[in-house]
Amino acid sequence: MQRILSRTRLRAGSEAEYERVHASIPAPLAERLRAAGVHDWTIWRDGQDLVHLIEVEDYRAMRRALADDPVNAEWQAVINPLLEADDDYSGDDDGVPLVWTLKGQG
Repeated sequence: MQRILSRTRLRAGSEAEYERVHASIPAPLAERLRAAGVHDWTIWRDGQDLVHLIEVEDYRAMRRALADDPVNAEWQAVINPLLEADDDYSGDDDGVPLVWTLKGQG
């Protein structure tokens, strides 16, 4: 299992709407995320900055599985207008690079 850290940034003034739509995501989307190998996805917000911790079997495989998924596309149509940059699920994104962990300290 992988633990991936990712960052996104909200458009100014969209903070409340972002939190409103994330109060409970659509059940079909949660099902698609789980089917794509996601065990958990946690989001923190600091002002306009969002930090995502994604616990997933295979991050790149998850993104490929969701890239053309109609349920995910519907969700992205809601979320992307709230973000400074759209996520089209293309490319070889691996999240924020890991530098150090206490657990890995030997």
